[in-house]
Amino acid sequence: MKNVYIYCEGQSEESFIREVIAPYFVNQNIYIYPIICTTKRTLERKYSGGISDYKKIRKELIRICKSHSNELITTMFDYYGLPENTPGYDLKECDIYGKVKLMEEQISADIGQPNCKFNIVVHEFEGLLFSKPEAFSLITDDSTVKEISKIKESYGNPELINNSPETAPSKRLSKLIRRYSKVKNGTIVAKEIGINSILENCPHFLEWIRFIQGKCSV
Repeated sequence: MKNVYIYCEGQSEESFIREVIAPYFVNQNIYIYPIICTTKRTLERKYSGGISDYKKIRKELIRICKSHSNELITTMFDYYGLPENTPGYDLKECDIYGKVKLMEEQISADIGQPNCKFNIVVHEFEGLLFSKPEAFSLITDDSTVKEISKIKESYGNPELINNSPETAPSKRLSKLIRRYSKVKNGTIVAKEIGINSILENCPHFLEWIRFIQGKCSV
């Protein structure tokens, strides 16, 4: 399996996959292709981005897996934004990593395709950007960079920055940086950070990348 399709939630993730993840794998002869979640299909067009019903994700993922049966299909969905009818959503695990791992296993089993590995971002994509606060100097002032650094230090791990409506990583960035654009600014910062810093700071993200490498080396 040298081609990998990453089914993702929206434009922010798609841009991150194209600009940061894909280049990392090229030298390993692994080719990454993002696919934005299709929430609705008609005869005339398809509608992409955003998720409100797990059944739609499941249906689309099964279609993609069957269309690329000899290639790895994985995902990039925020834990924070998963629909309530997602398998494992009501699990009472105290440890977020334990809960996410169990959810991934239950969802992958529910999809029921041998080439599918469901991956969840802990807690959401924007949390990964806290891996290297100084990268935000490209889009904001020094005092804001210091505030972002304090947030990272208070949690110790960017993936642990929590997911309440008020304190999710994306909400924190929107409050700190005027007119923050999730797609444009997120991509600029992510490219400046580089995937190696994210791998060093985000253990679940690292585990996912290593999984892809392992599958594609077989």
